[in-house]
Amino acid sequence: MTADAPQKQNITSDLKKRRRPGESIIVGSLFAAGALSIAITLGILYELGTESLLFFRDPLVSFWGFITGTVWQPQAGTFGIWPLILGTLLITVIALIVAVPLGLAAAIYLSEYASQRVRGFFKPVLEILVGIPTVVFGFFAITFMTPVLRSIFGTSVVGFFNVLSAGIVVGILIIPLVSSLSEDAMSAVPNSLRQAAYGLGASKLEVSLRIVLPAALSGIAAGIVIAMSRAIGETMVVTLAAGAAPRNFDIGSDSVFGYILNPFQGAQTMTGYIAITASGDISYNTIDYNSIFAIGLTLFFMTLGLNSLSRRIVKRFRQEYE
Repeated sequence: MTADAPQKQNITSDLKKRRRPGESIIVGSLFAAGALSIAITLGILYELGTESLLFFRDPLVSFWGFITGTVWQPQAGTFGIWPLILGTLLITVIALIVAVPLGLAAAIYLSEYASQRVRGFFKPVLEILVGIPTVVFGFFAITFMTPVLRSIFGTSVVGFFNVLSAGIVVGILIIPLVSSLSEDAMSAVPNSLRQAAYGLGASKLEVSLRIVLPAALSGIAAGIVIAMSRAIGETMVVTLAAGAAPRNFDIGSDSVFGYILNPFQGAQTMTGYIAITASGDISYNTIDYNSIFAIGLTLFFMTLGLNSLSRRIVKRFRQEYE
């Protein structure tokens, strides 16, 4: 026992954590990067809040009217945010209708059907869409998508600036987000689940839709929510293709599907209003200038809510399939 004690002590000392200066530097750099990101976010929130407070202190602005009003006319002193939110949500919903089926279909093919060689070719090609400037997509919506829609439904039905054209092109824009994140989630599903299903006589399509897709649901849902946030924050496409006039409405008198939710007519979005107003000739600390910060703060909380929802979805379903 006495002879074994020094040997055990040496083994214990060898197993202790050794100092690695390089690793400490890397950990410190990562911590500094995370802290800097949080500080930048807090700084943006502080600036948005400060400028928004100046907007809400103006005698012409009512906070209650801002969050409940359905008319946005700065020239008349009416600041109801819902026409801008309506345009943003309409385009986002149309974009998701386009992007989710196409993105999931592409992800299922790349993950379950494509060979390694085909996957290595098509996935980078699909992700090229992310690198194209959004202003190019905006002109694509005006010069191609809008004429196509007007030739199908008629020029009297589809306006030159319309929500449908902008929504379809934004949907094309976010397809790589949905497909790439979904394909990564499907590829992470253990292969043993597939083999067990094949052993029970399931076909490849049944394995893809009933085994792999539910098992990767957390990553797929997170990708869809991130794509939704990207669609809400899109600027150039909606500025060029959707129009520059807010769709003011009255719930009691205006038709819901004939006017309020009509995708064939134009509508201004929150980001579109910010881009047009900020690029115009407006003075500092005017009500128009301060209004873009109030809208920016609203966008901040919308995207924050979506990101929080994404984390909750991932946490819930990841626990189920661990």
